Amino acid sequence: MSGHSKFANIKHKKEKNDAAKGKIFTVIGREIAVAVKEGGADPANNSRLRDVIAKAKANNVPNDTIERGIKKASGELGSVNYEQNTYEGYGPAGVAIIVETLTDNKNRTAANVRAAFSKGGGNVGAQGCVSYMFDRKGQIIIDKEECDMDPDELMMFALDAGAEDFSDEEDSYEVLTDPDSFSQVREAFEKEKIPMLDADVRMIPQNWVTLKDEEDVKKMQRILDLLDDDDDVQAVYHSWDEE
Repeated sequence: MSGHSKFANIKHKKEKNDAAKGKIFTVIGREIAVAVKEGGADPANNSRLRDVIAKAKANNVPNDTIERGIKKASGELGSVNYEQNTYEGYGPAGVAIIVETLTDNKNRTAANVRAAFSKGGGNVGAQGCVSYMFDRKGQIIIDKEECDMDPDELMMFALDAGAEDFSDEEDSYEVLTDPDSFSQVREAFEKEKIPMLDADVRMIPQNWVTLKDEEDVKKMQRILDLLDDDDDVQAVYHSWDEE
């Protein structure tokens, strides 16, 4: 089984996020709000909320911050309604980019996303212009240094839990699931205390683009940095092969 785990990129992003806790707290706080609105404030009966809580803990979000977010979203502390929007477009050299947002001001967010693309030499396109180049999958990344399990045993465990694919990469294992099966697979790993570096449902590109021109690299990085600095942006997926 094969795949492209992007382990180094995830590790880099987590290190970058460690230096910007405010952003991560904002992102996860909004995800908690949406999860509670959709499925209620009890994690036992809301698999999406359980997934967000696990993500929060993996990013060292304090328990009281998580609990406060749940109470706020359930109306106990006065909640804000967030609207989900997705933007698609192209960066330099045809790199496909998808931006997922949660916002209380759609006009502000749309303007900021368009500005980020424009400043990096890209452009926002119509809905669906690049999403067909991605597959929505649950993705679990396991750092080999943190996992003592035999690779074959780990693969069989993942597949028995409901995973679709397992990849043995240079420094990590990657487990892919159908989005609907992600929660049960993640919880199976959690129950067995298998350490997960990263676990989320995301858009994974079918093909990767290598940027050979240094100017294109700078422009692409400019787009990503501007989007990363925007609190309304929850996630950015792209087909740039950064490695």
